[in-house]
This record gives sequence, structure tokens and C-alpha cells, in this order.
Amino acid sequence: QVQLEESGGGLVQAGDSLRLSCAASGDSFRLSAMGWFRQVLGKEREFVAGITRDGESTYFGDSVKGRFTISRDNAENMMYLRMNNVEPEDTAVYYCAGSPLDGRSGILDFSRVFFYSYWGRGTQVTVSS
Repeated sequence: QVQLEESGGGLVQAGDSLRLSCAASGDSFRLSAMGWFRQVLGKEREFVAGITRDGESTYFGDSVKGRFTISRDNAENMMYLRMNNVEPEDTAVYYCAGSPLDGRSGILDFSRVFFYSYWGRGTQVTVSS
């Protein structure tokens, strides 16, 4: 089994930067594609960003393009989401997700909740205006 744990959330002001981390443990060798999603209470889980196993390809949701970056360190079993110029609309619980699949269909795979087999418990990000 694979365990994912997010950290780095908190309360920030609009325009600030924040970095979320995701630590993988257990059978982390099973992980290939990874991603970040976010969810606001009462709304569907929204795709934020995804990254291939080798880190060569990254994908982003339209609402965060140009502001967020995603990276991973396979040697440390870590994945990161760098959030720049945050907006109040970025307020949500952020979830780390992992898949044993490669995601050869690109964003069509990475953006689907059901593409991922492993999920963290989430970290709250609140952006004040």
C-alpha cells in the first residue's frame, strides 16, 4: 500500500506564495503519475496539477496556469506544489494523489479523479483578501 501525506497549508494573504509538500511512504515504488487536486465544501474535486514519473511533463488546471508549478523528488519520495500570487479563489483543501499508471493520454488522464489510486487526507489553504 501507498500512503500520501500533505503538508504546508495555512492562512496566507492574496498575492503571497506558498509551497505544499506531499510525502509518499509504504510501497511508493508503485507510484508513477502524481497530481494535486483541491476541493471546496459542496463542490467537486478540482484538478490543479499533475506530473509524470520522470518529471518531464507537467499539466495544470486552467485556473492555476502561470501561477502554480509542480515538481517531484523521487529519491526523497516527495512531490511539491508551488503556489505563487495566490488568490482568495484558491482557498480549498488540497489533496495529493498518486497513480500506478503513466498517464499516456496526458491531461485527459491526469485531470480525472478516477485515474488515481492513492490519496492523502488533504491540507487546508486559506487565502484572505
